[in-house]
Amino acid sequence: MLQTNREKLVKISVMGEVSSPTLKSVYNISATGTPCILPGVGGITYNLRVGDLACDWAADHVEPCVSTTNKENDVRSGNAANTAYNILSCIGNQAVIVSGDAKGATGTVTGKHGGIEHVLIDFKPETVDKLLIGDRIQIKAYGTGLRLLDFVDIKLSNMDPCLLDAINPQVNGEKLEVPVTHIIPASIMGSGLGSNQVNSGDYDIQLFDDSVVQQFGLDDLRLGDIVAIIDADHSFGRIYRRGAVSVGVIVHTNCVTAGHGPGVTSLMTSANGRIIPVINKKANLASLLKLRADI
Repeated sequence: MLQTNREKLVKISVMGEVSSPTLKSVYNISATGTPCILPGVGGITYNLRVGDLACDWAADHVEPCVSTTNKENDVRSGNAANTAYNILSCIGNQAVIVSGDAKGATGTVTGKHGGIEHVLIDFKPETVDKLLIGDRIQIKAYGTGLRLLDFVDIKLSNMDPCLLDAINPQVNGEKLEVPVTHIIPASIMGSGLGSNQVNSGDYDIQLFDDSVVQQFGLDDLRLGDIVAIIDADHSFGRIYRRGAVSVGVIVHTNCVTAGHGPGVTSLMTSANGRIIPVINKKANLASLLKLRADI
């Protein structure tokens, strides 16, 4: 097992509620100039979970399973509660429903979506059927500040230690081999690029060039896939840096709008290329965290 500082991490409660679907306008204009009316962010998605394909849905930015936010409004601090909710929640954290007909059921944090600032949570279908918009969910936030003690050049973010254990990176000299389903060039990354921090939100894989999609086999991307982005450095913000390697997880579906696509929340990064991506099609949250028996 890799040596970490997990025993020094603080486990703290954060609270959200199931968010309503939102549409900023009736039409989305596609990258080819076509007006589209499609489901988007927010709500309870009954037929879409981690493990399902991220593309080919009649959708734009749809978030799998349950979308949540913190609506606490303190006039002195603005949206500070939702900022903490998004920053401190980590992928792999346990979530407990604390109100409504599904009270007491547990789920797992599977992603963060920037712009709308949602935390995404997976629950079993029988739990999802009992949920209502506005039901409250408490997360045992644990993982912020996680570090690798023997690989200081590799930075971690948004990751519960249980997910690190499940990914199980292997030591190869001074580098770590990390299982991923796909390797993606930084040149096709879009919305979210340039953010000055990676502890919330995501950034998008543009899939508008069919030849690139075919070259890198991106047509079978799945929600929950662990992917590597080559020449991308997420040490502080999201930037292009030749030789860097970053690893993240697919958190929302493909998009029709220009500059957008399946979203990636950051998990690991090395500015000097100390991460070696190793293709493994089982490197998906549904399998790694045992969220679905059929994956």
